[in-house]
Order: sequence, then structure tokens, then C-alpha cells
Amino acid sequence: MALSIDVQKSADSRWTAQVALAGSLDGATAHLLEEALEPLLDSVRHVVFDLAELKFISSAGIRVLLSARKQLKDQEGSFAMKNLQPQIAKVFEIIGSLPGFQIFRSEQELDFYLAAMQRKYSAPGPA
Repeated sequence: MALSIDVQKSADSRWTAQVALAGSLDGATAHLLEEALEPLLDSVRHVVFDLAELKFISSAGIRVLLSARKQLKDQEGSFAMKNLQPQIAKVFEIIGSLPGFQIFRSEQELDFYLAAMQRKYSAPGPA
């Protein structure tokens, strides 16, 4: 099964991007996500992965997501996932990766989190 990747940057593109994945993130497609993320991770602080249409993930796909999470954390950014299908959530539960991920139940919950993060990082420093 193929992988579709749709990247949307926020209006203030230095802050947030959403990456919607559809299809299968596996050994045959993981390199496509790596290639899409390479320039993105250098240009934004927060990435939200919308996995509503992701049907399958393998260890290769998990590796790409964990690598993205590490790079964002190293840059004092954040990594989040939303709309996980039950089978995808189960994979993360099995490997024990869920505690370090942000997963949102709704767009409203995600927006609240992103607003708080942007306030945190845009607050003026000491004069």
C-alpha cells in the first residue's frame, strides 16, 4: 500500500506544521516520510502528525517518527500525534512509546495545546 504525505505549515510557518499521513508507513515507504521531514524539521518548532488515514505502521515507520520526535525535542520543539486509528494506537501501546507522545482527542484540544506552546515560546524575555 502506498503512503500519502500532506504537509501544511501554519500561517506563522516558523512555529507549527501538520503532517497528514494516509496509507501504509512501512519499510517500503518510510524513506518518503524521512525525505519530507528533513527540510520541515529544520524550519518549524512543533509538528503534529494527523494519522486519521494511516492504516498500517511497521518498525521502519516507528523509527522515522521516533527520530522526528528526538530531533524536535533536541531543538526545544514538540511532537504530537492525533486521530490515531485503533490499530496504530495499539502498536504504540505495545512498544511502550505512548508516554512520550502527545496525542489529542480533538482539534479543539490540539488547538488549546498549540496556543499554550506558542505563548510559552513567544513570551518576551527579560529586558
